[in-house]
Amino acid sequence: MVAPLESSNQKVFTVAQANAALPLVRAIVADLSRVSREVIERRHRLSVLLARRNSETRDPYMEELTQIEEELDKDVQRLQEYVDELRQLGVEPKSAPEGLVDFPAIIDGRMAYLCWRLGEPEVLFWHELTAGFQGRQPLPTIGAPPRRLSGTGANP
Repeated sequence: MVAPLESSNQKVFTVAQANAALPLVRAIVADLSRVSREVIERRHRLSVLLARRNSETRDPYMEELTQIEEELDKDVQRLQEYVDELRQLGVEPKSAPEGLVDFPAIIDGRMAYLCWRLGEPEVLFWHELTAGFQGRQPLPTIGAPPRRLSGTGANP
């Protein structure tokens, strides 16, 4: 159950506020997505290489593999820093490789998410808190029956 907005320190966005934040969010998400995909690919390759190694014998490449693991650890730390940066802005990262984020909002008087994915020109979708990406719905367009989209814009 979602706590009432008044007792929440969560930032709530209007569509205009979410779109205004997109230049910075887009830059962070682009880095997050790129590094995330690289880490996934390198982890996979490393696990294949490590699985083929015989730990019983002296392996001349083990030092290099250890260095690769350390570099991966540093990249994982970078990923966490990107996630932290988004959360400080009030944005919820949902899928790093896909570049998917949610902006908390109030739609029809209840908490929901404005949904944006890397590559989209602006925030064009929303979904219920429990619906996720599969539940995305287009934001109402001009001339459509009114739907209340509001936000306090309050910072935590």
